[in-house]
Amino acid sequence: MSMPRTGTKRAWKLQEYVAHAGNVNCLALGHKSGRVIVSGGDDKKVNLWLVGKPTCIMSLSGHTTPVEAVRFGGTDDSMVIAGSMSGALKIWDLEAAKIVRTLTGHKANIRSLDFHPFGDFVASGSLDTNVKLWDIRRKGCIFTYKGHTDSVNCLRFSPDGRWLASAGEDSLVKLWDLTAGKLLTDFRAHTAAINCVEFHPNEFLLASGSADRTVRFWDLETFKLVSSTDSDSAPVRTIFFHQEGKCLFVGSQDLLKVHGWEPARCYDSLAMGWGKVADAAIAQNQLIGASFNQTNVLVYVVDVKRCHPFAPSQAFVTPTSAAENNNVVAPLDLNSTSKPIAIPTVHHRKSYTGRPPTQSNKDSEVKVETDEETSTADDNDDTESVADIRDPEDYREAFQPKNKKLSRTPPKCPQPFAAPPEDCNGDGDKRWHGGGGGGFSSDTEVSRKSNRLRTAEPSKRSTSTPRVQRPLSPEKLRKRNYSRGRHHSPDKDRKGHITRQLSDTMLRSSDVIPTPKHKPVGLNMDDFLPKQAQMMDKPGRGISEEEAMATVLTEHNSMAAVLSTRHKNLQVVRTMWTNRDVRTALDTAITMNDLSVVVDLMSLMCRKDHWWNLDLCALVLTQLTELLQSKYEHYVICGCNAFRIILQNFGTIIKSNISTGSGIGVDISREERQNKCKICYGHITSIRPLLDKKRSGKLGSRFRELVVLMDTLL
Repeated sequence: MSMPRTGTKRAWKLQEYVAHAGNVNCLALGHKSGRVIVSGGDDKKVNLWLVGKPTCIMSLSGHTTPVEAVRFGGTDDSMVIAGSMSGALKIWDLEAAKIVRTLTGHKANIRSLDFHPFGDFVASGSLDTNVKLWDIRRKGCIFTYKGHTDSVNCLRFSPDGRWLASAGEDSLVKLWDLTAGKLLTDFRAHTAAINCVEFHPNEFLLASGSADRTVRFWDLETFKLVSSTDSDSAPVRTIFFHQEGKCLFVGSQDLLKVHGWEPARCYDSLAMGWGKVADAAIAQNQLIGASFNQTNVLVYVVDVKRCHPFAPSQAFVTPTSAAENNNVVAPLDLNSTSKPIAIPTVHHRKSYTGRPPTQSNKDSEVKVETDEETSTADDNDDTESVADIRDPEDYREAFQPKNKKLSRTPPKCPQPFAAPPEDCNGDGDKRWHGGGGGGFSSDTEVSRKSNRLRTAEPSKRSTSTPRVQRPLSPEKLRKRNYSRGRHHSPDKDRKGHITRQLSDTMLRSSDVIPTPKHKPVGLNMDDFLPKQAQMMDKPGRGISEEEAMATVLTEHNSMAAVLSTRHKNLQVVRTMWTNRDVRTALDTAITMNDLSVVVDLMSLMCRKDHWWNLDLCALVLTQLTELLQSKYEHYVICGCNAFRIILQNFGTIIKSNISTGSGIGVDISREERQNKCKICYGHITSIRPLLDKKRSGKLGSRFRELVVLMDTLL
């Protein structure tokens, strides 16, 4: 049963803007207000924004390497911490517009950050596999937690500030006791890297989202698994508990789901179109989701009141009803005057108790074990850190509001963003401008003065599930006019020309075809059509729907043959994969001269480090040059991951064997090992110039990481 229409969308795109001069690497929303965004990029800057406004209100500089992790803190999002590729941390006081502290100690990229809910502490996780707890006042690291074997992707303090949860690339969630300074337990049910972890705001419950496309819920009293969601269509990117703990919002590629855990169920699902969402927050009964793509930041809004289980309904529908097949609670009539849905959550768990630490007892809440050799505060860097206020009016509104002072009037709450109408003219002629600081426009606008890209999507058709629509590309517009048998209007030709200019500009700025396909860059439909169809795309000419379909289907047999060949190749590789003989399977895939099959196999190998050996390294290295030079982002990422595994796991072995002499006597196994290491070393040194050329661009951070590993190990 579909959700009835109410005239406006449940979810829509609010804005898109250029956030940095280089690629955006990270962003975070202010979870206290839900109205501020902080982003970090390859340009080594940390920029702050108001949700709904496209201008930067403050730019923080001082980092010497690209910024890779950011996080808001303080009682009202008044502080920001940022971590860079060099392992340095910088903390800013936004109200005073100055830097508070610079902390150094990590030996590799910062991947995750979090502020303690009460004390002057921050936690950081790094590619060096360590978790560090910092005291802002004492200017140094007070404890280092070791146990992860790969990058630490996410950190979260418990609501009472006594525990710290860390999630890593090693598929583990670790729970640390800050008072005792020790590990409480490991949660090991995930089968792939864990991207996010969150504590329930009230109960002893922990949720973790993983690249294995599931969310798992853990009981913090028994340390056992409570429930798990079904495998989704894409890796889980972010999770966020409702402020009252009624449900969990789960964000993945272009999708938002609302989950319960006792029993496990999906209350609602919305198609978002936001790509790889990075963070989400709730404000004024609206969920604000933010993502980034190259130099742009995208912001989406969801009306929480119209999502189940919060939408009004006549009765609660269990997963065993008509919606059982999809494990989604079927939406009911929103026009009903009955009470909101009841959520069958079992409340048998303990709640967080104990008063928050005060100034008199803060120090006793966290075990202190200062490591002066590896953790220092560099006050000299503070003089080079600058807070540049770009928009004083918006800055005062966000970080120096008048309601912070004593006032006889209650503070003003920001208004929710107005939802765009659900039904718009498909030709894109209608425009809507919403209030509350947000806006919606059907046309793509380019402003050279502000250098801001503002996009919004009109609805092209009505569907049972409201979703954010995208602007018509020139190719789709041409097809629409083919089927209708009419010409372009001058206004539409102008709009199409602007859109083509934008597409060409984006293609020139990117050296690869990106993996997200919700907005393909540089794909021209004319490349896939015969010249006859291209000649028909002239003013004054029309074509019937039957002729258009016949033209498209002309090349169908060729495409079907390509896909059939690839399927057969994969079947052959699968047959060769007997008793986990990975080398034979990979060798077979390479001889097929089909790079897509090699990538499929290597993607699986990158998840299993224990499969690798020197024979496999020598074989993989022969393909890396072609993969790293590919125009497809997925191929390049696969090659980078494989190269990183080789350098991390076999770099020291290769280096020691090529520097060791032949020795005394005959040792066949040693000679074979040395020959393999020499072959690997030759391939690695030949790849180095390619890495130096690709250190900038969309995937520049991955290539820079590989260069650092090569310099360290070889």
